[in-house]
Amino acid sequence: MNFDLLHPRDQIEHTMARIYGRDMTTTSGGNISVRDEDGHVWISPARVDKGTLSRKDIAKVALSGEQLEGPYPPSSECPFHLSIYRARPDITAIIHAHPSALVSFSICGQVPDTRVFPEARNVCGEVAFAPYALPGSEQLGIHIADQFAASEDTLCVVLENHGVVVGGAGLADVFKRFETLEFTAKTIIQAKSIGNLHLLDEAGMAMAKARLPDLPTCEPQVPCSRERELRKEICDFIHRAYEHGLVTSTWGSLSARIDEDSFLITPYRVDRASLDLEDLIVVRGGRCPVGTRPSRAVHLHAAIYAAHPEMYAVINALPVSATAFSVSDAVLDTRTIPESFLFLKDVPKIPYETVLSEPEAVAEAMGPDNPVALLEHNGALVAGKTVLDAFDRLEVLEATAEAIIQSKPLGKITPMDDAVIEELLKAFGRV
Repeated sequence: MNFDLLHPRDQIEHTMARIYGRDMTTTSGGNISVRDEDGHVWISPARVDKGTLSRKDIAKVALSGEQLEGPYPPSSECPFHLSIYRARPDITAIIHAHPSALVSFSICGQVPDTRVFPEARNVCGEVAFAPYALPGSEQLGIHIADQFAASEDTLCVVLENHGVVVGGAGLADVFKRFETLEFTAKTIIQAKSIGNLHLLDEAGMAMAKARLPDLPTCEPQVPCSRERELRKEICDFIHRAYEHGLVTSTWGSLSARIDEDSFLITPYRVDRASLDLEDLIVVRGGRCPVGTRPSRAVHLHAAIYAAHPEMYAVINALPVSATAFSVSDAVLDTRTIPESFLFLKDVPKIPYETVLSEPEAVAEAMGPDNPVALLEHNGALVAGKTVLDAFDRLEVLEATAEAIIQSKPLGKITPMDDAVIEELLKAFGRV
């Protein structure tokens, strides 16, 4: 579906349902607007349940504030939406909401530092902060618009004791930015609860931009039956990963081996929630079809398949708790419960520079006895004998990391000792 072809009413309905469904707003909280080509603003209404919002509920207003259409008055926060549009002609869509992690920053007078991930910095930029003013007031609009007007690079503003406002060119783009910022905020909070947070410096950010070269191209081939089967399996599991918060809408990749010379992989920057069969890309003999753009992790996946013929699926993922370990100095100890150790073994943390520039070295660190790794500032990497096998390990990884983080208020964990580990290996061997 081409989201940009939807009417603003439908864009707002769809996006609000997605935000509410992912627990990033409440029944009464938050509002969304879209400025159309005529300069009019479509905005979610006041006092309408966000969980049941429909296209017919959406209000239309002029930049002057006059209501032009809609059965309900526009959101009480409409004044600051209009103030942003007046200050920034390049912005055509806005999301305001109260997702829990960003509210935590808001009530502490802080903003999340997006240098924790290259992707977060690229998508969200540097986050600004607006001082408190009465909700719906002219003064609040001034505070927020001033932050957006200060720099054309400002697209995210945390509101003191209130929440967050995110803008951009198109509502689909704004949702991705909003979701990425909340994920970043959650990860930072968890990382700080287990150790010291590590941020990327300018050299590290520059390294992310100097990505490995794109693959050479080839002509597409008629898909075999295994490829057709894998297309559905990958789509099913990437949707499931998104629903469970293991990847974001545009960040995270999954591939599966077709044969010894080819594999299927998710594309670059296509919404994981709506990924379809035709979106997946075949990499055959190190080449991809003309006009396609595979995930930026394609070199890493190719290196793993080349080094490990027994591996048939690879997932790059962003599970919040496991990712928190990847951006802190904390060590993820898998010797917590039998399932965790048997499925994950010891989980190495691979240096950021290696992740970006040495895919063969990353592949060498993986294998049957090391199917899982944390990638500094890039989440988690999981390999398996099937897509289900890899996905299962990913879920166990996140459950293990989450349990360790949640145990912090209770006291020091007591890992299983060497004798217990030896007993497990003798009883179950490799899982």
